[in-house]
Amino acid sequence: MATAGMAGAGRRSTPRKVPKTYRLTPEKLASAQRILGTATATEAIELALDMVVFRRELLDGTRAMLGVKLTPGG
Repeated sequence: MATAGMAGAGRRSTPRKVPKTYRLTPEKLASAQRILGTATATEAIELALDMVVFRRELLDGTRAMLGVKLTPGG
């Protein structure tokens, strides 16, 4: 999906990023980077946020399935 202002068909758009300033504990950020295996602080923050969103999606999906009967061999 191309965004306005991008020339050429077939280019994929990336979500728009905006500069933000946060006050984070350097040790906590370094620990998160090490655990997540990311090269930058920005990558660590984005991956951690992705994991939080995914967790919510899993919980919502599990709640939606409560009461649904699954039968084998369907």
